[in-house]
Amino acid sequence: MSEVPAPENARSAPPLDSPELYFNRDLSILAFNQRVLALADDQRVPLLERLRYLTIVSINLDEFFEVRMAGLLQRLKFGAGPLGPDMLGPHREIEAVAKKAHEIISEQYRCLNQRLLPALAREGIRLLRRREWRAAQKRWIGNYFQTDVLPLLTPLSLDPAHPFPKVQNKGLNFAIALEGQDAYGRHSPIAIVQAPRILPRIIQIPEHLAGPNDFVFLSSVIHEHVQALFPGLTIQGFYQFRVTRNSELFVDEEEVDNLLDALADELPLRPFGEAVRLEVANNCPREVVEYLLKHFELSESNLYSLQGPVNLSRLAAIIEMVRRPDLLYPPFVPGLPPVCSHPENIFAQLREAPILLHHPYQSFNPVLDFLRQAVSDPKVIGIKQTLYRTTPDSPIIDALIEAAMAGKQVTAVVELKARFDEANNIRMAERLEEVGVQVVYGVVNHKVHAKMILILRREEDGIRLYGHLGTGNYHPRNARIYTDLSLLTANPDITADMNDLFMHITGMGKAPQLRCLLQSPFTMFQGIQEAIDTEIRHGSKGRIIVRVNALVDPDLIRALYRASQAGVEVDLVVRGACALRPGIPGVSDHIRVRSIVGRFLEHSRVYYFGNNGDPRLWISSADWMGRNLFRRLEVAVPITDPDLRARILTETLQLYLEDDCNAWAMRADGDYDFLRNPLDANCKSAQDRLLEHYNRSSHYG
Repeated sequence: MSEVPAPENARSAPPLDSPELYFNRDLSILAFNQRVLALADDQRVPLLERLRYLTIVSINLDEFFEVRMAGLLQRLKFGAGPLGPDMLGPHREIEAVAKKAHEIISEQYRCLNQRLLPALAREGIRLLRRREWRAAQKRWIGNYFQTDVLPLLTPLSLDPAHPFPKVQNKGLNFAIALEGQDAYGRHSPIAIVQAPRILPRIIQIPEHLAGPNDFVFLSSVIHEHVQALFPGLTIQGFYQFRVTRNSELFVDEEEVDNLLDALADELPLRPFGEAVRLEVANNCPREVVEYLLKHFELSESNLYSLQGPVNLSRLAAIIEMVRRPDLLYPPFVPGLPPVCSHPENIFAQLREAPILLHHPYQSFNPVLDFLRQAVSDPKVIGIKQTLYRTTPDSPIIDALIEAAMAGKQVTAVVELKARFDEANNIRMAERLEEVGVQVVYGVVNHKVHAKMILILRREEDGIRLYGHLGTGNYHPRNARIYTDLSLLTANPDITADMNDLFMHITGMGKAPQLRCLLQSPFTMFQGIQEAIDTEIRHGSKGRIIVRVNALVDPDLIRALYRASQAGVEVDLVVRGACALRPGIPGVSDHIRVRSIVGRFLEHSRVYYFGNNGDPRLWISSADWMGRNLFRRLEVAVPITDPDLRARILTETLQLYLEDDCNAWAMRADGDYDFLRNPLDANCKSAQDRLLEHYNRSSHYG
């Protein structure tokens, strides 16, 4: 890579490795969740969808504490120094993150109690408190407790013979304050009751006893009848609590003989990692809080006192139980491009031209058809596929099994270490191996994150290759809610590169010299750097537009700073974490960062470089993060067809730069400004415009 001379205006700017030029990654992740939470408070959003966004924030925060906060506490415990380019260090970072997390969670409960619950009640959807239960409802709830709940409960009065139970990660628990002597003349002031995971947390009251959409919390049901668990004792208090634990799996891949067996052995330990957060209901007295903090070895900053139930993610069950389509986003049917409306021979179509699909606006079915036709086509002799995340009952897995049973050569690269999908992937790998699929578990210490299917078909002139590459996982349900791009192609350079990559993954030879694909950890970082450097040489005529889920790699951020200093106009559409600070004089004057948060989860990765009128564009599975660029196997695919390139530029970049409905602009301090003008009823939503476009132009199947 050639050196690019420093621009004139760089001389007075701070050094590009100065910590003040970088925003903290974890704080940026929390800022994303603030933007999601804003949707829960947005009256333009249908009411049940607002409730869904509220629960999504809880799910995201759970994972944040299980992984990110857990890692920070580990680093603090072992005396580690600063890790990121912001140089905060674990102690200062934990303080800042805890402060921000407390703010978000407090606002989340204000949103629930002051806006969402009253709005739901006005629509006849009620979460009834115990004091609101009528006599007939109480009788039904009492019977439900006796038949469905009580047999599953195990009250544990704490004494030397009954120590504090092992509390599972994110489980619902109750601390019960007791008064009186038990049958053996002893006094145990506190007991613990764990709510079995098999029990629903939200229970619907039969319609003939209430309104059509009246619910009660499991915690309220147990609270009302907790005396039945401790006959002869007086209940002094009933307090919910929940513990979040470190959920990272620790497997040294260099030291194990069988990664699948090692992960399978480690998974049962995940629910009992070190505690990182304690959530309690706000009615919990101080002495009980201190007792729990001491038991779980947590400090005050790890305590979250909540104005409501301790697990808001369980409220999502209401969305499925309430039959109110008027309170949801209008349904849509993903369209099909005309070329896919009659998929009798997709291979013949791909020999004519590639097919580009934009999910969820366009259906994922052509990808499934591509695989199914490969299974049924007698000319297809082999299938190779990477699998990072999918569903255990996925039609993709069924197709691979059917292909193997039909005698085709099938290779599946299964990423066992896909976080929180390890158990699913182990079961999936075992199903595939049982029928003779060659299952490979990726590359040691490098997750295989690339999304590829390669079909080997014997034709008149020899074996021809057909490929699918995507920005998203092979997960048909996610394809309905994530925005992603899929490329189906018979381009010989692309498919030959794909075959070389599969050979590399399975054979572990030296990195192949690829014809056109960029591959991490070998050529992707260098390829992106060189593309940025080319724009720097073009100066004010340069143009960079990048769309990723996260931008935190310090070297690429420095390259973008240099581009800005050279006068290159840079637009970044970054859904989540962004460590780059835009708008800093002399450093990032020409850089703008925006985030789109709307109905669909933005997931496509697109890199565009103007290249002085001869644009270059890649779609990829990789974000601009160190792990994607150096510790994963990723792929970026060049889009050279002018029509496809123009389409991607318009649909995934330009429309998003014009969005003034769901867009947030990042400030230099890391905060975001919502760009929508509340007085403008005609704002432009990129997602809505794409829905309208594909409703007009697509076939349906």
